[in-house]
Amino acid sequence: MTEAPVRALTPPVSDVDPFAREHLLDPDPLHETLREAGPLVYLSRYDVHALARYEEVRAALVDWQRFESGSGVGLANFRHEEPWRAPSLLLEADPPQHDAPRRVLLDILSPPALRRLRDTWAALAEELVEHVLADGCEFDAFTSLAEAFPLRAFPDAVGIGPDGREHLLPYGNMAFNAFGPRNDLVAADAHRAAELGAWVNAQCTREALADVGFGSDIWAAADRGDLTYEQAPLVVRSLLTAGVDTTVHGLSACLYAMATHPEQWQRLRERPELARVAFDEAVRWQSPVQTFFRTATTDVEIAGTAVAQGTKILMFLGAANRDPRRWNDPDRFDLARDPSGHVGFGMGLHQCVGQHVARLEAEALLTALARRVESIELTTSPRRHANNTLRAWASLPVRIRPAA
Repeated sequence: MTEAPVRALTPPVSDVDPFAREHLLDPDPLHETLREAGPLVYLSRYDVHALARYEEVRAALVDWQRFESGSGVGLANFRHEEPWRAPSLLLEADPPQHDAPRRVLLDILSPPALRRLRDTWAALAEELVEHVLADGCEFDAFTSLAEAFPLRAFPDAVGIGPDGREHLLPYGNMAFNAFGPRNDLVAADAHRAAELGAWVNAQCTREALADVGFGSDIWAAADRGDLTYEQAPLVVRSLLTAGVDTTVHGLSACLYAMATHPEQWQRLRERPELARVAFDEAVRWQSPVQTFFRTATTDVEIAGTAVAQGTKILMFLGAANRDPRRWNDPDRFDLARDPSGHVGFGMGLHQCVGQHVARLEAEALLTALARRVESIELTTSPRRHANNTLRAWASLPVRIRPAA
């Protein structure tokens, strides 16, 4: 990508609505169409330019100077219109405003710091798997495992009390819907917006948080002057907004992969150290976060086409993660693959600061399952949940055979 000279090249134009329910529930055909149309496609319905190939998506993600997040990582442009939702302090800020919150969280969520949670989460995963298996061999893996484990492990680590945790997924669903257009999915959340927002904000206060945990560490950073006291609750809120739904749907993707690729499940059972690889491959293969927007800060050239300053750029992370120009046999879930270059957690300055937390949760749950479960299979077709940003699940009915 270069500074844009005056050019007359015109990108392919499409009037497709990527936020239509059929594309949200099954995005792969649309992604293939957009990738093959060209490196840059103009989506006339929303007056945005779209990137669906890996090379261009990755380049835009790492170039925060020319493709900013501060105008909003959703469709709305905060430079030209009043935000109708509260901007994220981490996702929707660029340096220098972005620097202090990210530094604090990188320290709090660093791999050495998370190692202290490994034994606790491994024991919690064993307890959950034991409880689920005691109830029988057929169950909904979404609610019983992929949802249940993060809703216990992560709020515990943040320092949130046990009451009201059922609000976290609806709140996250609302927040991720808000990155898209004001469609029926956003309207469906409207009646609960005030209630959910008030509950989450209440959990971010110093008084509501346990004395030990990520939340208290954030407030301690404010005491040291690493954050302002105004920033501290917003950083806690950022954790709660992005730290549950993405992990839940990433774990769901992993369990779905294991149920539909039994040879890969056996590979994991033989080599449980592949648990984190399995999670990253599932994130590449299913991409819980499907899309994010950036905004051009100057006139730029993308793949030979001039893009004007202020233009919204829609990046299809899920399409990039299955781009055959980057991945061999990209539609296959494969534990022999190195998935580490995927953009499911973003890339560059705005790469997900909590990705190691998600990997540790996945490692704990998958390792416990691999030890106790011989096989996993679907009993009926799983059900998707439509969301403007997430590739989400509603149900994942499975049958397991316990290990001898």
